[in-house]
Amino acid sequence: MPSTLSAKLAYPVARKDESVAEDFHGTQIKDVYRWLEDPDSTETEEFVNAQNSISRPFLENGEEWKKLNTKLTKLWNYPKYGCPMRYGNYYYYFMNTGLQNQSVMYQQKSLGDESESKVFLDPNTLSEDGTIALTQKAFSEDGKYMAYGLSESGSDWIKILIRDAETGKDLSEVLEKVKFSEISWTKDNKGFFYGRYPDQDGKTDGSETKQNENQKLYYHRVGESQDKDTLVVEFPEEPSWRIQSTVSDCGKYLILAIVKDCRDNIVFYADLTPGAEITSKLNVKKIVEKFEADYDYITNEGSKIFFRTNKNAPNYQVIAIDFNNSAEDKWETLIAEHKSDVLDWVKCVDNDKLLVCYIRDVKSVLQVNSLKDGTLLREFDLDIGTIVGTSGEKKYSEIFYNFSSFLNPGSIYRYDFKTPDKSPSVFREIKLNLEGFRREDYAVEQIFYKSKDGTKVPMFIIRKKRDSVEPRPCLLYGYGGFNISMLPSFGLSGLMFIDTFDGVLAYPNLRGGGEYGEKWHNGGRLLNKQNVFDDFQAAAEYLIENKYTTKDRLAIQGGSNGGLLVGSCINQRPDLFGAAVAQVGVMDMLRFHKFTIGHAWCSDYGNPSEKEHFDNLYKFSPLHNVHTPKGAKRNTHRL
Repeated sequence: MPSTLSAKLAYPVARKDESVAEDFHGTQIKDVYRWLEDPDSTETEEFVNAQNSISRPFLENGEEWKKLNTKLTKLWNYPKYGCPMRYGNYYYYFMNTGLQNQSVMYQQKSLGDESESKVFLDPNTLSEDGTIALTQKAFSEDGKYMAYGLSESGSDWIKILIRDAETGKDLSEVLEKVKFSEISWTKDNKGFFYGRYPDQDGKTDGSETKQNENQKLYYHRVGESQDKDTLVVEFPEEPSWRIQSTVSDCGKYLILAIVKDCRDNIVFYADLTPGAEITSKLNVKKIVEKFEADYDYITNEGSKIFFRTNKNAPNYQVIAIDFNNSAEDKWETLIAEHKSDVLDWVKCVDNDKLLVCYIRDVKSVLQVNSLKDGTLLREFDLDIGTIVGTSGEKKYSEIFYNFSSFLNPGSIYRYDFKTPDKSPSVFREIKLNLEGFRREDYAVEQIFYKSKDGTKVPMFIIRKKRDSVEPRPCLLYGYGGFNISMLPSFGLSGLMFIDTFDGVLAYPNLRGGGEYGEKWHNGGRLLNKQNVFDDFQAAAEYLIENKYTTKDRLAIQGGSNGGLLVGSCINQRPDLFGAAVAQVGVMDMLRFHKFTIGHAWCSDYGNPSEKEHFDNLYKFSPLHNVHTPKGAKRNTHRL
């Protein structure tokens, strides 16, 4: 007999179009739901609305949901701050009073009394529902202007505006057709470089699924309309290339990092004459010719340009390339690759110093090295956690960094190189609105478990302190892809899960991420992608075998690439989990590359147009490997 719940629900029937099939290297694959790929069709909208008419009342009218929503709203209502940033004559910082949809940008003359600060930009005032977000910003060298990007409803498309730092008013121009772009000012403060796409048919609100091609780099002069912008760089023979531009610290070079997917870039540069008008295409010169490593610009001293790179260094290193003599055999190593720690990021501060952050066994390590010879100058003491925010400039001696952990929502520190003998001071502690919350009541442990092939994988486990371990509700969260590291950081919903359900949180650092450098990334991408699913399933087995939870009380969660992870794992091991939440997952591994920015994901997944990768992707594509319950008419749903 059907359950009481299923008897009340009339789940919408998805029409099957048996006529749709596609040949993949001699294999015919039916795609009976392809009509759902059109988000704007009436049929798709009706299907989605029918689903929502079931799910929303079920969730929103449930008493447990209401209690959790009330509790989470109360807990979330605490002030949240970002690091102070210095531009021109002012300091700026972001602050959210608690329940604001968007954080507000404040301006103040000094670091004194916060009451002196005033609102500089409040995105909450730009829409009734709070869905217009400030996605990026860049100040002119003199701090007089801030160019900033606004996004609506989570779209990747942005509009760039310019705000006067003194008046707080926007200039008249609005730049559109912008996506996946940097904003890089010339040092004369006259304008900036940005990337934009050609006109696109149909919607550009982020819900469209068309591919974006032929990005071009333009120069915008302050005070002029967008139609007067100068086209400076384009690569018409390479429509998938995306152009990331940076004006060097000295202002004499425009450095172009060209990417075509989600890893590796090549490097061009163009000479700039400070103060000269930019009225035509720039003459670009290639420095790095092959897509075989990452090159992140740090700073420059004359023609010597410093990059963070994993070229011949899976854990990354800092190198110098002299643009006047750029042959690879002339490259210099400033900070050599560490044998085990991963060089996460580097920032030039206080004229001749490098603020360097490493990842050591999935924890941040912060230090200062000399720009002159790379020697270590000092280390900062950190607990187990992550640097989640920094601010500092080459021309200033002052830096700020925000430290967070599973149990710390944020501690912002200030350090001034003018007083090197002093330790960093706490500038601001972010306080929770959680009655009776004490960090010492919780246990955070990092364990290492064996995956299917014997590889040791780290995992953090967070729970209430107890004399013994016994099975409890457990939430297992994973990602495992695109060289992205899952470092310890604060999440209020996770704490509420522990507090409300007396639960356990688990965060395995799966292969495919960047926690142990490029080797760890390569171990979970392309033909090795199954390792990620094996690592996640082994994490679940560890938690069950070691009495943290049971199969029925284990929930798994992941978003985007993590949604693919969840979808594949519930197909492969439905017996292992009690519940699953797959958020905006990549579920069709045979057609993901045909939509929006999906083609860039081939660097991690492989291209299904190539037989070797098709054979691999077809094995774990969630859409094509759905299993039906035992006893049903069909045992598998293999399209």
